[in-house]
Amino acid sequence: MLDLNLIREESEKVKAAMRDLNAEAPIDQILALDIRRREILTEVEALRAERNAASKEISRTKEPEARQTKIEEMRVVGDRIQALETDLKAVESDLYDAMLQVPNLPAPEVPVGPDESQNVVVRQEGEPRQFDFEPLPHWDLGPTLDIVDFERGVKLSGTRFYVLKGTGARLQRALITWMLDVHLAQGYTEIYPPYMVRREMMVGAAQLPKFEENIYHDVEDDFWFVGTAEIPLTNLHRDEILTAEELPLKYVAYSACFRREKMSAGRDVRGMKRGHQFDKVEMYKLTTPETSYDELEAMIRDAEAVCQGLGIPYRLIEMCTGDLGFHAAKKFDLEMWAPGVQEWLEVSSLSNCTDFQARRANLRYRTERGAKPRYVHTLNGSGLALPRVMIAVIENFQQADGSIAVPEVLRSYMGGLAVIQ
Repeated sequence: MLDLNLIREESEKVKAAMRDLNAEAPIDQILALDIRRREILTEVEALRAERNAASKEISRTKEPEARQTKIEEMRVVGDRIQALETDLKAVESDLYDAMLQVPNLPAPEVPVGPDESQNVVVRQEGEPRQFDFEPLPHWDLGPTLDIVDFERGVKLSGTRFYVLKGTGARLQRALITWMLDVHLAQGYTEIYPPYMVRREMMVGAAQLPKFEENIYHDVEDDFWFVGTAEIPLTNLHRDEILTAEELPLKYVAYSACFRREKMSAGRDVRGMKRGHQFDKVEMYKLTTPETSYDELEAMIRDAEAVCQGLGIPYRLIEMCTGDLGFHAAKKFDLEMWAPGVQEWLEVSSLSNCTDFQARRANLRYRTERGAKPRYVHTLNGSGLALPRVMIAVIENFQQADGSIAVPEVLRSYMGGLAVIQ
């Protein structure tokens, strides 16, 4: 959530940012509601002052008729105050709802562009492997090796589901455990969060109301299934005031993730690339505003270490304004090369959300004892996301005989297994 003072005092700057983001945000409505809210507050304060002064006057009035007249006048004032307070609650509710529809402002250095075509390749590490045979896509390799079963996944749950089987299931489990260990060695604290949260946690993480149509929801208990561990991690310190000495807080969490994908049929969604359920290891930081962009660079390096450890070519992409998303002020993607599908697959998004989520979740800290609380900055990044890492591993490490070499870093996690065949 943006600072209301910023919208009020720099409304043209905010509107320009919305244009760069291709976002439809109710800025004029917010300004009008803010004016109305302040008008009501001014009137209520004046009436309360009048009532307080009259109460003193009534206590000093000895003449019964004059006293009763004044009491009747103040009863009218009291009714007016009550009506205004009812109006104020309605205006403040409308204002809050409108504020929730406004995305974060892009950082000044974010490239301006209408869509993903204007994203910037910052760097590429490694060159795609040259095969002396035609590399197969994972949707052929997986079933042939009996490690992925698409048909039974569809039988169980419908389209966009699959079953990992035998060494396929073990490979994914090995990747998750290894990635967690990599990030623990980088100084993160592991969290095992709930996969369902309450509505206000979704609002705090800036998932609601924007992405409501894409979130699975248990209506009876009002539980919302997380699409990323970022959601519970954002709210872990909700309504708390931390100390500067505690920051940065660095968390890493594995979670299953659930998203209602709205997709068309075709090559782009074939296989494991997109699904309603997937696994992810998520990094998360709470920092001071002064250090958040340095911490973003560090988080990028932490995610790159996973790509480097696997030895798979990858590239770092900076998002332009039109592809920035709702709550990020600055965002980068990591993409791994998958030779079977001949695509760069996004395996991580790494974002600095500045104080946008912190305002929603009331995440604050004090620079010193007695100082006024300030909002923290929050950062998140996949470290990394399955199943696209699985796709990259399966396709990059395939061999001419149809087997898959297990990456060196994963072999101890798979009981010493070197080849899946």
